[in-house]
Amino acid sequence: MKELLDGNKLWAAERKRSDPEFFTRLQGQQAPNYLWIGCSDSRVPANVITGLDPGAVFVHRNVANLVNPGDLNCLSVLQFAVDVLKVKHIVVCGHHGCGGVRAVIDKQKFGLIDYWLNPLAELAQHHADELKAIVDVNDRANHLCDLSVRKQVARLSSTPIVQSAWARGQQLQIHGAVYSLRDGLMRDLECTEVGSKS
Repeated sequence: MKELLDGNKLWAAERKRSDPEFFTRLQGQQAPNYLWIGCSDSRVPANVITGLDPGAVFVHRNVANLVNPGDLNCLSVLQFAVDVLKVKHIVVCGHHGCGGVRAVIDKQKFGLIDYWLNPLAELAQHHADELKAIVDVNDRANHLCDLSVRKQVARLSSTPIVQSAWARGQQLQIHGAVYSLRDGLMRDLECTEVGSKS
């Protein structure tokens, strides 16, 4: 804890020095434009890789950035972001080099996480021929990562939460992106979903 608390003190002091009103503004009502659904991987922090300040993005993270229909945590975050915060964009961001995706590709078993990753395993099975055709195992895993992001975007767009928002004319877009640990860049997967009234 000491490392975290010391780091926090340095960060807070630097923020106050560079922007004396930063924390005063931050105390105001949070009004982010973005909901970020990303991986729990410690190397992929939403604010850092997008260059956004605290308060600009509402974040939900889980292993392999999945949107599972039974995940009440994810759905609660989604509903709060859409219905209360009125975000305008939802970004599902996967990342190449994801351990969860690689576990599925390698058919590794770890226990409870296997249950969590089951929808990803089903997606891999559905695209088995396409994935087998990719010789390099890292490229194969990265391709499954991209397929999964697209699948999560489609899942989100079909949730009653998003469908209701679109039905009432709320401006809301769902985007898919992938982040590369190799060069630190995000790539738009060009699978954006927009309601008919957005």
